Amino acid sequence: MEKETKLNSAEHQLLELILPAGILEYFEIKLVKNIQIGFEVYLEEKPDIPTEFTGAPLRCHGFHNEQIIHDFPIRGKVFDLKVKRRRWLNTSTQEVVSRDWDLVAKGTRFTQEFASFLKGLPGYSSHKH
Repeated sequence: MEKETKLNSAEHQLLELILPAGILEYFEIKLVKNIQIGFEVYLEEKPDIPTEFTGAPLRCHGFHNEQIIHDFPIRGKVFDLKVKRRRWLNTSTQEVVSRDWDLVAKGTRFTQEFASFLKGLPGYSSHKH
């Protein structure tokens, strides 16, 4: 049985301790689902224009396909992060761009492995629920 949860302040603070360091600087928690085999945390990239594009005429242009991060199990249960990264449209060049996660990894507490995942590199797969 699945149960969707809206978070109160204490629950949000607890998730901050569990989630990868620095992730909530760039992502918002949209939903937490308690599924039979564990938990799914839905994260959506904040609508802040990436610093590497400061001054460029950008507007939000939807999201990349949702990706799944299989984080460390909690109390023997699956703990999956379902991540939606933003796309931006440069209205002068019509180029679709996204945040440069290599730059983020250098300037924050993100690990290079986590930044590589966010860039969408191959080698990550999802659980079958």
